[in-house]
Amino acid sequence: MDRLPKIALPALAAIIFLIIIISKSAITIGSGEAGVLYKTFGGGVVTDEAPLGEGFHLVAPWNKVFIYEVRQQEVFEKMQVLSSNGLEIKLDASAWFQPEYESLGKLHQEKSELYKDRILLPAIRSAARSVVGRYTPEQLYSSKRDAIQQEIFEETRNIVGDQYIQLNQILVRDVTLPPTIKEAIERKLKQEQESLEYEFRLITAEKEAQKVRIEAQGKADANRILSASLTDKILQDKGIDATLKLSESPNAKVVVVGSGDSGLPLILGNN
Repeated sequence: MDRLPKIALPALAAIIFLIIIISKSAITIGSGEAGVLYKTFGGGVVTDEAPLGEGFHLVAPWNKVFIYEVRQQEVFEKMQVLSSNGLEIKLDASAWFQPEYESLGKLHQEKSELYKDRILLPAIRSAARSVVGRYTPEQLYSSKRDAIQQEIFEETRNIVGDQYIQLNQILVRDVTLPPTIKEAIERKLKQEQESLEYEFRLITAEKEAQKVRIEAQGKADANRILSASLTDKILQDKGIDATLKLSESPNAKVVVVGSGDSGLPLILGNN
């Protein structure tokens, strides 16, 4: 019994030491995250193995684990860029991105955890300046927003393509022009719209006039054909038919055949 405390104390110390070692070695990686292992005595950052995935991991206490978010993220950037004619344009954009999972070790080793500020944002700014510089303020204000968004995305993707960053989309949220330029463009667009409306009314009126002319010409042609077809013989036959129908009425009359000037029957009635 006297020896029990002497044995228990080292055992208790060993248990406490083991608990400390385990607590220092235990790493829990959360959802949407991955870990890059750094071996202090084994060559530094591990780049030839997949990163540590979600869940619980035991790592030697002298090693380190750097945790990265690997789900899609969004970064915002406000820029001042120049148009093709040298006017200052304010551009508000954002990017959807995520680190390349399998290359996470190389990203950490070469770019560090500050890769967004060191690589991605400068690439977006460079691409935006290049793209916006090809267009006039009027194009940026009206018809080319979708085009510049796609071009900025493609140029940024080309820049970061070998930087272990997966770029998913660039969104141009707002394009702000100098107030005087914006007002001038709005006046011009309004005048162009009014001109198009006036031109449309002229075209409509011309089509209506053409329709009336065609209808009138058709009627004139029909009357001319009808007049040409009504010969004396046809008129005489129609007159005879009409006279005979009239003679069939109950009113008293006398029909004298062939007594008219044109050879048509005469009807002599007592009414």
